[in-house]
Amino acid sequence: MQADWQRVHLCVLDMANSKYEYVKDYEEEDEIMMPNLIVIRIEGRDFHRFSSVHEFEKPNDEQALNLMNSCATAVLEKFPDIVFSYGFNDEYSFVLKKESKFYQRRASKILSLITSFFTSVYVTKWKEYFPQMELKIPPSFQAHVISCPCVEVLQEYLAWRQNCCHVKNQYDTCLWMLIKSGKSEREAQELLEGTQKQEKHELLFQKFGINYKNLPNIFRQGSCVLKTQMEDIVKYNSNGIPIKKMQRKVILVHSRNIASRSFWNGHSFLCKEVGSFEKDVSKVKSEYVKAFQFERKLMPSTWIVIRIDGCHFHGFSEVHEFEKPNDGQALKLMNSCAVAVLEEFHDIVFSYGVSDEYSFVVKKDSHLYQRHASVLVSVIVSFFTSMYVKKWKELFSQTELKDPPYFDGRAVCYPSRKILRDYLAWRQVDYCRSH
Repeated sequence: MQADWQRVHLCVLDMANSKYEYVKDYEEEDEIMMPNLIVIRIEGRDFHRFSSVHEFEKPNDEQALNLMNSCATAVLEKFPDIVFSYGFNDEYSFVLKKESKFYQRRASKILSLITSFFTSVYVTKWKEYFPQMELKIPPSFQAHVISCPCVEVLQEYLAWRQNCCHVKNQYDTCLWMLIKSGKSEREAQELLEGTQKQEKHELLFQKFGINYKNLPNIFRQGSCVLKTQMEDIVKYNSNGIPIKKMQRKVILVHSRNIASRSFWNGHSFLCKEVGSFEKDVSKVKSEYVKAFQFERKLMPSTWIVIRIDGCHFHGFSEVHEFEKPNDGQALKLMNSCAVAVLEEFHDIVFSYGVSDEYSFVVKKDSHLYQRHASVLVSVIVSFFTSMYVKKWKELFSQTELKDPPYFDGRAVCYPSRKILRDYLAWRQVDYCRSH
């Protein structure tokens, strides 16, 4: 009798599931087609406030930059298809190998995974770099996808980003030296308005005795984290003689010109996995490069749902010994993070979660982040991840966080309340059916 009831119950759930599954038709494909090279650029969200709250040294905080570099290193070690990255200040760009089939080259999937993992490592490693500073507010990042049709566009992109590093760092160095000498921020900005590169050099040298070229490379040039092949000892034979083998290594380097042939082509692994640079870039054309940003603007007057899912959470739950079939503390942690998301983003009016997933409903008339899918997905996934790591000890006080948790996300538009309700019914029925 019990078995018969269970069969009927499953049959009813199957029928309900099939009734609501049509909502999947509203999901849009966002595959980046071959042979485009994929670049994911992440940048700190409201990091001006974050750096102020955590009292970062101005104009550059070396420990904060080292933390960013450490996160980038973790990303390259985690994801085999990412072979190169470049970062400065609060941003990092990640380059995937040209033949990559990483998550079927789906833009939202790749973007959200990298942003979430980077965020998770940032919060996890915070105490390593700031042992005396409590993490007061959760850091989060937003991201964009750049689709480069050829290696020449990638080269232009890298030249543009490093030029931004040069320009920004020189300006910030002048600005903060003036502020530290007694000027107000507005006075310092007015003094620097319209000044050229050489004039800033002279200001630093004549007024403060600073030779800009002698500042640390990490400030002036930014940092590269990349994969290379190096000979390494893998074991010793019975006579104690080392046996060596070519191994992939992740290294951190600095270069005055990362878009030059001499730098790029000097790394044979990059030439093999991405392509070689045929000539040097003479002039940076930022507007040209910006045209290759892969952006999807979500339709107006529709309900936006941002759905996030735990990545490899089956393994994560086993490593951290979650109670089966349901861990009450783990579910409370997910719910606590969802509450934090709704408190942070006022345009998100409802959320529904089961197991390791959560769906966030953005109000119909919202203009949050101009309804750009990449920014909405990356910011919400990043903030949720940040809260998950930050709140871990509150819910699992006796369990060390052994692996960085991370999530993927997607954005879907639903044109009516009925279809939105059917989407939520589908998620609930699908959960009941699987359990």
